[in-house]
Amino acid sequence: MPSEALDLSRLQPVLPSPLQPVEDGRFARHGVRLLLKRDDLIHPDLPGNKWRKLSLNLRAAAGRTVLTFGGAYSNHLRATAAAGRLLGFPTIGVVRGDELAGRPLNPSLARCAADGMTLHFMDRATYRAKGDPEVLAGLLSAFGECCVIPEGGSNVLAAQGCTELGRELHGRADVVAVACGTGGTLAGLAAGLAPGQRALGVPVLRGGFLGDAVRELQEEAFGGPAGSWSLDERFHFGGYARTPPALHAFADDFEQRHGLPVERLYVAKLLYALTELAEEGAFLPGTTVAAVVTGSPQEASDSSR
Repeated sequence: MPSEALDLSRLQPVLPSPLQPVEDGRFARHGVRLLLKRDDLIHPDLPGNKWRKLSLNLRAAAGRTVLTFGGAYSNHLRATAAAGRLLGFPTIGVVRGDELAGRPLNPSLARCAADGMTLHFMDRATYRAKGDPEVLAGLLSAFGECCVIPEGGSNVLAAQGCTELGRELHGRADVVAVACGTGGTLAGLAAGLAPGQRALGVPVLRGGFLGDAVRELQEEAFGGPAGSWSLDERFHFGGYARTPPALHAFADDFEQRHGLPVERLYVAKLLYALTELAEEGAFLPGTTVAAVVTGSPQEASDSSR
């Protein structure tokens, strides 16, 4: 493969992503300034943390086949497939649920296939053990030598790639908040922030496992704890992909106030959390809070990530 095919700059990403002030009385009355870090505008096919997590992984793959994992509606699979199409390398998506193999592809998987991704459906029990050496060996035996990227894209290179998000915010905010799934974005964001800044993660899954995941990623990526970060685990709304009426009502209101389409699975939970925290007095007057917008409603319209 020609080396220029792996020059990610040819995709013309919008970097640094825009930082937009938001005038919102729910924050202003507590002396808090809200900014939106519009990572959703980085690239139409690799938006938000997908770009930041994949960029170093794709450079390391150097044109080899990329094999990765996801559910039937995985935005990570879609982004990887799109990158393969745009940069000209083969991709394999290992999809959770072998019962899906005989069914028509949903819009998300159909997009992956249209972008040239080979889809391999795996039974759920084996999928849960996808990190085991024997499972990986079986996949590599079936597909040949591949560069393997974990589900959600969170690994050492992803965390290192996300440090640039923190660097782009030096001197721009006191607190930088992001919705979290697997922890890679938070791990890198915190490491990239300047002294005196802190990162706040809002998990969208239940379980209380994310703190350990972030610490482990930072140990592997940076040799130990990096930056100041914390989690507030109260705003998952029941768990992954749970979006009750109260969350939709909040997101609808935010859209009407600010003219910003709000993705429900991650971004709405983040913005809801920040609004509640401001009301609770969690931010001192004079604090500037930047919320990282990691996805768009269009990206998640047929997806549960």
